[in-house]
Formats: sequence, structure tokens, C-alpha cells
Amino acid sequence: MATDAETLVRAAYHAAEGNVLDIQGFTELFTEDGCFNFAGGESYCGEHLGDPVLAIAGIMPDVHRELHLVHVIGNVVAIELSIRGTFTGKFQSPAGVIEGTGVKFDIPCADFWYIQNGKIKDFNCHPDNDAMFRQMGVKPDFASAVAASAGAAS
Repeated sequence: MATDAETLVRAAYHAAEGNVLDIQGFTELFTEDGCFNFAGGESYCGEHLGDPVLAIAGIMPDVHRELHLVHVIGNVVAIELSIRGTFTGKFQSPAGVIEGTGVKFDIPCADFWYIQNGKIKDFNCHPDNDAMFRQMGVKPDFASAVAASAGAAS
């Protein structure tokens, strides 16, 4: 049986699905000062709460989050999931735009939701960005980096 906290979080995931994309519904689930935070340090609050949802849908319009494990500990909901979808959009990287290739994404992720007075206070999202980049075909050349580093040390 789902708790109120779990029901609230599942409603947020539903609103962010590619076939639903209800940004207003998503943001209304948050407290007035609620934030969507990424592991890398980016935070989206207030009128920008829906920005990451739109960005992800822009990369993979058919985005779906497959929830594997859901743990409710009081007002905290911890979830192990996969972000899945087809890379048909565009991804803006520091090196330029990466065009969609049609690859099917399966990105491991851990999410932590903090509930306060029946609304989402904070949503901390920890996607495996390395897996996403590998699936995009962006593969760093670690061997060259290590060789260059070793050469610089001599």
C-alpha cells in the first residue's frame, strides 16, 4: 500500500513522463520554496522547477522512468530507477550540440525526495551521467589522458 509521500512522488514521475509532460502539475506538487537538485550542483527552484523536465524531454521525447526499488522512510522517499527513452532530440554540451542518434537510453539513477506538509520540499536526482554519455557515443579516451599525464610527470 502506498503512503501519502509515495503517492505524491509517483504523481511527480507521472507528470514528467514524455507522453504526459504536465509541467504545471509537476511544479504544483512542490512547496513554494521547493527545489529540483542535480548531483552536479545545479538547482532549479520556483518558476524554473520544470526546466529539467523539459530539458530531458527535449533529449528523449518518449522519456519514461522505470522505478525498480521504492523505499519510504517517514517523509523521505528513496528510489532506484532507470531513465529510459530514445535519443532523438538534441543535447547541448560544453563541446557543442550532440544530435540525437536514435539510441535507446537506459540510464541508472537514484532519486531522493523530501516531503514537507504534503508537498515536495526537495528532489535530489543522481543520474549516472557517464552511462548516458557512453550510450550517446561520447567516450573519453582515458588511455591518451593517462599517457599524457604520465609524460607530463617525467
